Order: sequence, then C-alpha cells, then structure tokens
Amino acid sequence: MQQHKENIIVQWIVWHFFEVPRFLFSVWKNYMAFGLDFFSAPLLLSTLFSPWRRYGWAYPRGFNIVEYANTFVSNMFSRMIGALCRLVLIVAGVFVQIIIFLVGIIVILLWVLIPFIMIGIIFLVIQS
Repeated sequence: MQQHKENIIVQWIVWHFFEVPRFLFSVWKNYMAFGLDFFSAPLLLSTLFSPWRRYGWAYPRGFNIVEYANTFVSNMFSRMIGALCRLVLIVAGVFVQIIIFLVGIIVILLWVLIPFIMIGIIFLVIQS
C-alpha cells in the first residue's frame, strides 16, 4: 500500500488558496444569515404598518363621533410609531448587512493576497 505524498508547497497552496477561502465563504455566509435573522428585516417589512406592540383601541359601539375620532387617531398614531420604529430597525439592518458584506470581501481578498504582499515586502527590504 503506497501513500500519496505531496510536496509541502503544493499542500500549502491547496490549503491557502482553496480550503481556507471555502471556509471563509462559509463563515461569511453564516454572518450574513445571522445579520438578516437578527434584524428580522423580512418580518419587519411584512408588518411595517402594524400597530406598535399591538397597541390598539376598540371602536365604540354607539355612534359617538368624538370617541370614534379619538380611537381612530390613537390607532393611527400607534401605527405611525410602529412604522417609524420598524423603519429604523430595517435601516440599521441594511447598514449592518452592508458592513458584513464589505468586511467579508476585504477579509477574503486579504487572505488570498497575503503571500503576494509578503513577497513584495521581502523584495522591498532586499532592494533597500
């Protein structure tokens, strides 16, 4: 039984340029999913104009225009507060998703470029 032995340089190239970037993409995808789940943007969008914390007032049974208007204004105010709070959370979630996306790109690019950066630094040190 013969074992296949690869050169350590080939093993390092496979690890550095294939295995670790695949792992970093997996981690990046998990962070993106976590950010989306943490801020619940799809749920917030689907309930954008729902009353804040389900605060709502029941309309009066009889015909009392003042009570009816008071209840209508209170319910609309609760919906506006709900929409405002949800919009703030949606904007924060989008901002966090953009940051996670950009940081992921930077990390993966830096990882792939590290050997070339190190070679460039070595050449600069040798030349000076």
